[in-house]
Formats: sequence, structure tokens, C-alpha cells
Amino acid sequence: MRTTVGIIGAGPAGLLLARLLHNAGIDSVVLESRDRAYVEQRQRAGILEQGTVDVLRAAGAGGRMDRRGLQHDGIELRFDRRRHRVDFPRLTHGRSVMVYAQTEVCKDLIALQLKEGGPLLFEAEALGVEGAESDHPAVRFRHGGREDVLECDYVVGCDGFWGVARKAVPAALSRVFERTYPFGWLGILADVAPSHDELVYARHDRGFALLSMRSPSVSRLYLQVPADTDAETWSDDEIWDELERRLETDDDWTLRRGPITQKSVTPMRSYVHEPMRHGRLFLAGDAAHIVPPTGAKGLNLAVGDVVTFARALTHRQETGSTELLDAYSATCLRRVWQAERFSYDMTTMLHRHPDATPFEERLQLARLDRIASCRAAETDLAEGYTGFPIG
Repeated sequence: MRTTVGIIGAGPAGLLLARLLHNAGIDSVVLESRDRAYVEQRQRAGILEQGTVDVLRAAGAGGRMDRRGLQHDGIELRFDRRRHRVDFPRLTHGRSVMVYAQTEVCKDLIALQLKEGGPLLFEAEALGVEGAESDHPAVRFRHGGREDVLECDYVVGCDGFWGVARKAVPAALSRVFERTYPFGWLGILADVAPSHDELVYARHDRGFALLSMRSPSVSRLYLQVPADTDAETWSDDEIWDELERRLETDDDWTLRRGPITQKSVTPMRSYVHEPMRHGRLFLAGDAAHIVPPTGAKGLNLAVGDVVTFARALTHRQETGSTELLDAYSATCLRRVWQAERFSYDMTTMLHRHPDATPFEERLQLARLDRIASCRAAETDLAEGYTGFPIG
């Protein structure tokens, strides 16, 4: 099998890249180790930055998002039983975010790829990337019970942290930067209308809480818990009681309760692999970087990566210049590190570290009070949350 771009992984990054390349007249093949049902049900991020929304619309993949997604013009911060709303359009010249689950993004992009794009092979397990330093790298993969080789001009690894793409970068050339947090998020899906019309980020002495949603009738909520927590040790009533404590305010706001349909614990970590390119192998999304979910940056960073690659390859096809491809890693990493900074700042400002001193807890409150009382600090948060420029 032969193609211009071999894409490993059919998450939102790999699928969007295939769509962008198709629109530019560049052929690709997507290899995905899981079946279609798994990809379309894989629960992940649900907040799309303004730039991501714009890219999906421009790619012809925004129709259902615009009909079913929930545009949000702000978030609410809670601390000391106080409430402060951050107004995104007022602070960012009109930018906002969209609540639209990754599962839905994948469904939209899969439908487009199968209808209009190149081959999308499910249950095609990538076994390794070969010849990354040559002009014609290849991906060995297993599909339908037999091994095959996908010969390419370029390989893009969108196969996540545990995939094979990053392993093809020689260890001697790799630099890894990471931080593991001593807490995680106990997340639930509940069949109940959200208790607020925008996301609520709450800093509490008992730990962080987040009120989010998946639709007008489905709530998504999170509690900070120790990293080794088993979700099944929490009863439904215990979860709702704790959410109520951490989200409490001095006014008459109340938390709506409903049947919990799903619960799990998400670990928290920061990770960056440099470089994001080796020869004709390019890393994108979780294959190259991971952020704690507090800043809602994971999916959006992956979108930035593949947009940068698609632009660079299109430039190469149109001009013959490899300038943008050569700059891929540096271009992406500037945005990655800003997102890492933002996510770290949000995480450390809102979560209670188990070893925190009273001095450090007071600093958290001071940081939140600064955002609530200073337009410059509030603008910095709004600009980071709605997204850093792509490319």
C-alpha cells in the first residue's frame, strides 16, 4: 500500500488531519487499532477553543457541531463561597468556546472520511515506523489477521502516549519534560440538566470541583481525589454530597442531582516530548504532549499540531519549499508550552495539594482574588482559555 501521508491513529487529530489533507488535494491513509464503535464512544475532552471551532467549520466538519454544540461565553470561578464570572467576548474581542464532546467530533470526521476521503482502516494495529530518516518512511501494521506495510512520503503519529510513533524517535535525540500530580479527577456523567449554564471551576479547602455538561440534559462533574482512588469506592450519594460542599455559595444557588450513569478517575500529569519531528516522522497530540485537564487544552493542542502540519505540507506541495515542515517542531512547541503553562497555572491555583501549607493556600486565594478584581489578570485567563493562536 502506498500513500503520501500515513496517519497513525483515528482520534480527532488523525481524522482532522486526513480531512485537511483531502481538502488540499493530498492523499492519506489512516490506521486505527480499535474498531469504529470504540472510537466513536471514547470519552475524552468536551471543550473546543475558538480556533478549533473555526478550523472544523472551515474543513466542512462543523454543521452538526453548530446545531448541537453549546456555545459558552464565559466560565465561573468559585472560592470562599464567592462567585466570579469571566466574560470571554468582552475580554478577548469576541472569542468564546464550544461544549461539544470529542466523541461527536470523531463521529463527524469519520462520516466525512468514509464518504469523501481516503482509506480509513479500523482494527489496523501499527507495529512500528521504519525509515523515518529516509525519503520514504513506512508503517508496518497488522490488519485482517495479516501484516502489511504502508509506504509513505511522510508519517504523522496521532496514536497517543502509548503508541508506536514516538518510539521511533531515537532516545539519544529525545528530551522529556514531565510532572505527575498527586491527585486525579473523579468524573461522573449524570442524567440531569446542568445546574449552571456555564462551566464552574471551584477552589475549596476540601479540594477542587468542576461543574460541566455534555448536553442540556446531561451533566458532567468532577471532584479532586487522591491519585490512587478507585471510583467504585464512592457511592452516588457520597459524590453528590461532596460536590454540594465544594460548589457551595452564599446565595441561593443549588446543585441538581440525578442518576449517575458513568464514573471514572482521570490521572493528572504534564508531559512534553521534544522534538516533535524526526526526519519524515511528525508527532501530534498526546503522542508528543499531555496537559492536565484543568485548562481544557488537550484536544485543542492536537488540532493545532495537525493544522500546522497540513499548512506546512501544502506549502511544500505548492512552492517546493520545506521551510515550514522544517519548522514544525519549533512552531508547535511554542504553543504547547504556553498551553502547558496555562494548564499548570489553573491546576495549581484551583487544586489543594496534600502537602500545602497555610501560606500556599492563602496564595491560591490571592491569585483568584486578583483575577476577580483586575481586568489584566482576568484577560490573561480569558485569552488562555479561549485559545492561543494556531501556527
